[in-house]
Amino acid sequence: MQVPRLPPHASGAPALSVLDMHAGGEPLRIVLAGWPEVRGPTLLAKRRYVREHQDGLRRRLLLEPRGHRDMYGALPVRSELPDAHLGVLFLHNQGYSSMCGHAVLALARFALDSGLAPPPPPGQAEAQVRLHCPCGPVTAFVPWEGGRSRGPVRFHSVPAFALATDLVVDVPGKGEVVVDIGYGGAFYAFVDAKRFGLDVCSSKTRDLVDAATAVTEAVKVQVKIHHPDSEDLAFLYGTILTDGKDAFTEEPTTNICVFADAQVDRSPTGSGVTARIALQYHKGLIQLNQTRTFKSSTTGSLFTGKPVKETKCGEFKAVVVEVSGQAYYTGAASFIIEEEDPLKNGFLLK
Repeated sequence: MQVPRLPPHASGAPALSVLDMHAGGEPLRIVLAGWPEVRGPTLLAKRRYVREHQDGLRRRLLLEPRGHRDMYGALPVRSELPDAHLGVLFLHNQGYSSMCGHAVLALARFALDSGLAPPPPPGQAEAQVRLHCPCGPVTAFVPWEGGRSRGPVRFHSVPAFALATDLVVDVPGKGEVVVDIGYGGAFYAFVDAKRFGLDVCSSKTRDLVDAATAVTEAVKVQVKIHHPDSEDLAFLYGTILTDGKDAFTEEPTTNICVFADAQVDRSPTGSGVTARIALQYHKGLIQLNQTRTFKSSTTGSLFTGKPVKETKCGEFKAVVVEVSGQAYYTGAASFIIEEEDPLKNGFLLK
């Protein structure tokens, strides 16, 4: 049976070609073709341009009927950094992130297999892929065997740091809640789920989402988020509920990340792992090159993380974190967006 061509459609109707992947169960829809030019001298300027002038395409690509409320996207763009193989903008159900670890794991394989990054020299089993993310440059390391990428993929983060620890926030309906706020390319609030009488391993996802969303909304109102490099990075992305097992152990620690508009990460959350390692290092709970395993409460998938180097981010003591996980191809598609379609701009079920 031949692969069908796109059906007849108006010549001006946008047609977007995409490649779908996942890492740890969290989907990633990579735009291959059909997106109009993204203008701006820097990656952050391009992010602002897409948000202000092309946001309808994000909605059309990720939301129903072509996607769903938890679909995640990546838009490859040109980077102003001369040594970057690929610049990327991250898309979610509410807008645009500054960092996405699961997407980096997948994009590194994609960049290598599509020729955007070169394979390793003969005799070497791992290729380096340099990705320019809105939070800064991130280097991924991808196994190469038999003329194609393999896994697991690992990457070294931007400088990650603790913004605040043991911060008391008044959460409506929940009372005073103690949170930590960490940065791993994006800012997250961290809370032990037991504070709400919940268990990240067994409670209903809806209950975990409601608790995490309440924390996010409270922190956004009560806490001023600051990043020393750019105000474009100074926002709370979401809340991660944990099992409270922050002290170092060989056993996996489980968490669930709720970000954007109550979007649920199916993976252990790469940038969340980065931020959580930074917090643990700040508290003296983990040492350089000690590896922890992080488990997703929704799928059971695993990422690992370890602090590999001390550094600085403005006035903050920071660490570079290595995150590792598996990423897989799932399919490819083309989407037609017909102007007469009343649902052309997508919709988000509440």
